Amino acid sequence: MSIFPTSVAVDPDAAPAPSRDGDAASSIASRSDRPDATPWAASGSTADARLSSPARLSSLDTLESEAIHIIREVVAEFEKPALLFSGGKDSVVMLHLATKAFWPGKVPFPVLHVDTGHNFPEVIEFRDRTVERLGLKLVVGSVQEFIDSGELAERADGTRNPLQTVPLLDAIQRNKFDAVFGGGRRDEDKARAKERILSLRDEFGQWDPRNQRPELWNLYNGRHTVGQHVRAFPISNWTELDVWRYIERENIDLPGLYYAHDRGVFARDGMWRAVGEVSQPRDTEQVITKTVRYRTVGDMSCTGAVESAAATVRDVVIEVAASTITERGATRADDRISEAAMEDRKKDGYF
Repeated sequence: MSIFPTSVAVDPDAAPAPSRDGDAASSIASRSDRPDATPWAASGSTADARLSSPARLSSLDTLESEAIHIIREVVAEFEKPALLFSGGKDSVVMLHLATKAFWPGKVPFPVLHVDTGHNFPEVIEFRDRTVERLGLKLVVGSVQEFIDSGELAERADGTRNPLQTVPLLDAIQRNKFDAVFGGGRRDEDKARAKERILSLRDEFGQWDPRNQRPELWNLYNGRHTVGQHVRAFPISNWTELDVWRYIERENIDLPGLYYAHDRGVFARDGMWRAVGEVSQPRDTEQVITKTVRYRTVGDMSCTGAVESAAATVRDVVIEVAASTITERGATRADDRISEAAMEDRKKDGYF
């Protein structure tokens, strides 16, 4: 199913979802038409009149409302925003939120993907299909082009995820983007837990974790000088479980490798690596077929699968609810390079 402001209601306390041809903002409208929402209970006596309990938003409605507010604020304040879109679950949710934020109009900014050349083919196909369906402009920064030109060199470990920083900063500078939406969440990594919802990058695209702006009372400071830009993280306060509950509620389509499927894999560094053109086993590593799924879909050469029988969104929700480790900690080899691997990359300009 395509990314669309669907109308799936699962929480009896949640606001009614918008109709397919209505305004997405109506999802948090008044619920005075509910029989239990009458402001006064008629009992024949003024003394018996009582005010009913105020209507409350569900946790997902609250997170959605916050994210849409942030997206609209950034678009109103900045001249040339863009959204990082890889086809992974977080960026798909981000695009869905942007679609709802500006419905019935189109998303008013392009999507940006830094292609490592080692991406899962299913994810690239999903990315292109989604962009075409929604009529979006896609800007691609290619790691392979920088390697071919000699500006970057292949790493000894074969992974290209850390090489994304230079093409990303080049795409931002070349297209004059002054704000870039990302799907980073605080529960993913210690470095991301430190970052503000609006995160300033200097003229070199670098992040200084010791020099961040306060965001009291949900007030976001987007001031920047020429050459600087801001990274915006509207789902920063979400958890992996929130993301999957939202995918279930909104019936959001995802690449199939997020669900259980049979795949040839080999064990390395405590993870199941997929067999592919850029991910080959060593002589001592045996290839076996297992039923697996992916919790995150980054560079194919550094992203591991997990053994799982979760074939539906509901199955994944139950599985994630029982998990005691984040998806990046469980399946991303590039985050295991050092204790501060993510923070070091973010200081250089990484997502």
